Amino acid sequence: MSQADVSGLLLRTVDTVHEDFVSFADLTARWNVYTPGTGTLEPTGSTLRFVNTSTTRRRTTNAQIDDYEGLARSRYRWCPPLTMTVRARFSHPAGELSGTAGFGLWNDPFLMTGFAWPALPRAVWFFYASPASNMKLDIDTPGQGWKAATIDATRPSALLWAPLAPVAVPLMNIRPLYRRLWPRIQRALAVREATIEVDMTAWHTYVLHWGVGSVRFDVDGAQMLAYDRSPRGPLGFVMWLDNQSLVITPWGGFRYRRLAAPGVQWMEVDSLSIETE
Repeated sequence: MSQADVSGLLLRTVDTVHEDFVSFADLTARWNVYTPGTGTLEPTGSTLRFVNTSTTRRRTTNAQIDDYEGLARSRYRWCPPLTMTVRARFSHPAGELSGTAGFGLWNDPFLMTGFAWPALPRAVWFFYASPASNMKLDIDTPGQGWKAATIDATRPSALLWAPLAPVAVPLMNIRPLYRRLWPRIQRALAVREATIEVDMTAWHTYVLHWGVGSVRFDVDGAQMLAYDRSPRGPLGFVMWLDNQSLVITPWGGFRYRRLAAPGVQWMEVDSLSIETE
């Protein structure tokens, strides 16, 4: 099946789901569904809610759909150029929503939904991390919040830095050296991020233009981020809301944990399309 055929198939599927979320069985027939813990997917008749309820630190909770579970990474569907459009809102604003959330394309490097060999990350997506996280990959952007983000740690330029990591990581603790060296490493990793300064609880239209040599993120028609380096495909589509947090910094900080949050939190999606060019 060609990339154009795959795109048409996914678009027809999404259009059907958007018009009538008939039942959970209907939803699972179209998507890989991952809902550990208290995560649920709730079709409303016109939208789909990704819901986490009373999460605890003892177990992972996630409400997720994807199109790659069980596939080898070489068989993931999506390659540039394409345009992804999502209309969505959240139950809580940035800083109050707990865990991580978002939608976009990645290579699932951390074995989130099943067994596969670990991999260096590649992603191009709209990504949220609550204040418990600190993924400080862009020198000019906070390590948490609602962001447009891109990374490709598998680029040859990134791999050239790998042998220097034992020396480079301790040096990142020296502020002048961090300011001097990290921008070069960041560009080698194709890392670029921008905070999205909108009310997450309101409806917004999020558009990702993933090109062969560049990427652009728009919200409600306004450009949030443009970058002249682009992750390579193939990548898989993912849309999720979970209770996880991660600290990973250039100076060697690393911590993973689950977050407790009382009550109900959700991400609500009104429409989704992915169009190849």
